[in-house]
Amino acid sequence: MDLTPEQKTASSIMDSIKNSVNRVMVLPQEKLLELMLVAVICRGHILLDDIPGVGKTMLARTFAASLGLDCKRIQFTPDLLPADVTGMNVFNQKEREFEFRPGPVFTSILLADEINRATPRTQSSLLESMQEATVTIDGVTHSLQDPFLVMATQNPVEMEGTFPLPEAQLDRFLFCLRLGYPSREGEKEIINRFINANPLEQVEPVAGYEEIRSMREALNGVFLGRPVQEYIVDLGRNTRELEGIRLGTSPRGTLYLARAAQAMALLRGRDYVLPDDVQDVASPVLSHRLLTSVSSTVFAVTGEELVSKALKETPVPVGPFTAGEADAT
Repeated sequence: MDLTPEQKTASSIMDSIKNSVNRVMVLPQEKLLELMLVAVICRGHILLDDIPGVGKTMLARTFAASLGLDCKRIQFTPDLLPADVTGMNVFNQKEREFEFRPGPVFTSILLADEINRATPRTQSSLLESMQEATVTIDGVTHSLQDPFLVMATQNPVEMEGTFPLPEAQLDRFLFCLRLGYPSREGEKEIINRFINANPLEQVEPVAGYEEIRSMREALNGVFLGRPVQEYIVDLGRNTRELEGIRLGTSPRGTLYLARAAQAMALLRGRDYVLPDDVQDVASPVLSHRLLTSVSSTVFAVTGEELVSKALKETPVPVGPFTAGEADAT
């Protein structure tokens, strides 16, 4: 099948974002940028989970600047209140009535920095906005901007002063991504770039609202064949049956996996999904949704290892993958 102009645009935007971000960041994994743009296309949210100092906040700010969208940042701390995130009704003495003052969540990209340093009550203030793109204050529902994306950073839960995110909130993040340490050469390059200036100040937007809408429209034209659909369902169900699993992925996780695979195919210049697309997004989509048993926790078995095991045990389909092939069978 021939690609539409919108589908061709998606891959070119991806190249532009990579060039823009790579002028600032030295990423140990180029795939990170693909996954972050996949989240934007799928209306998903991103959790950057890693130790302090590896560039989580800088990556989020650089990516937001490259998209040219409105961006606000909240530094999550133990004394932060839900109203500091969502906004509140304030009495206007001049007008003799209450008026709504929106909080930082009313933006296109919300950078929730160190989200797990806030109390569970404040963390949960984002649940409605992440799922419904709305905020309800005193019985009145307010719509958020479109697009709306939460990019949250968190430190490992073992570190002092952190509150683990509840499972219900983790399930609302499309991806959980980890940067990892750069190579030796990469660390030298970081020093060279930042020792005398901040390259983030030179980032120019390479996309915007129109490009995002165009990619989202093109996503609906990416064919997801029945063999790949069954592969996704089998993979999700297998995560619930693995040894060492207390709770496998939810149906929401399976749906997110399908949409993320479609968006990955779109960025790679295809209008159909391959099993490779599913495999490339499986770990960041599913790993943070798995709850391990006590024995797995004792032996430090990670969600990524369990997803890798599920991938090995799930048979890979052989086709048909394109709409034309499916019609012919």
